Amino acid sequence: MAKKQQASIKPLQDRVIIKAAEAETKTAGGIIIPDTAKEKPSRGTVVAAGPGKKDEPMSVSVGDVVLYSKYAGTEINIDGEDLLIMRESDLIAIV
Repeated sequence: MAKKQQASIKPLQDRVIIKAAEAETKTAGGIIIPDTAKEKPSRGTVVAAGPGKKDEPMSVSVGDVVLYSKYAGTEINIDGEDLLIMRESDLIAIV
């Protein structure tokens, strides 16, 4: 069994690295959504988290599924994988 590899990047201060969930391809009624009409996902899994600020420890940890603002963060590509890096304050909730 292969172990899941840790991210090869460590975010600083209150930043987190998120792997976005896949965009929905079908509606609840079964209609297939074309690529041009798919919404940007706003849910993902934390793959790395910084230590937090001096007076504020992080409230999320690796493996947490989170909701974030639709256009939050910066898209990055690490080891061929598309990820988002953002501040903890851009996160809305832990699911």
